[in-house]
Amino acid sequence: MDPSVTSVSRGPGTPPPPTRMQRLLAYRWFHLCALAVFTLDQATKIWIHRTLDFGTYGPPGHIEIIPGFFNLVHVGNTGAAWSLFAGRSTLLAVLALGTLAAIFFWRRTLGLRQRAVQVGFGLLCGGIAGNLVDRMIHKHVIDFLDFHFGSYIYPTFNIADAGIVSGVALYLILAFRKPVEKT
Repeated sequence: MDPSVTSVSRGPGTPPPPTRMQRLLAYRWFHLCALAVFTLDQATKIWIHRTLDFGTYGPPGHIEIIPGFFNLVHVGNTGAAWSLFAGRSTLLAVLALGTLAAIFFWRRTLGLRQRAVQVGFGLLCGGIAGNLVDRMIHKHVIDFLDFHFGSYIYPTFNIADAGIVSGVALYLILAFRKPVEKT
């Protein structure tokens, strides 16, 4: 078959379509942030899993970092934030996969070509992927960051959770920010 017949003809001055590498590099901040959150999350969870017995929420099994304020513990959460939907780990895993797929398919609509948006969604997707791996391996999410504010104990969380919250917060800030008018 003649290769000139199968190629798409372009007008003069029309740039060639971007290569696969150029398309990947267009989303480099997304990939870097997602990979950083995912790697840090999984590394810290592996360390916690190997260091502390499961269910070490208090003395003597926790690691006190700042007395009366910050501890490392090893607990599991079968739900989402603040244990919402506890016991629905499979459903939450399916929702996580659906969310990652939706972000991929609607990446242009979401504005993922912008660096700040890529950072926000990178944080979000890295966190979603980190917790998804936990659900698949452990049937729960490993939580270990335990903060106390006087008599109030903040719900225990992990690096993935922090990435998710930070990514959503950044995206909301960007979404409600007034566009800069060009003069």
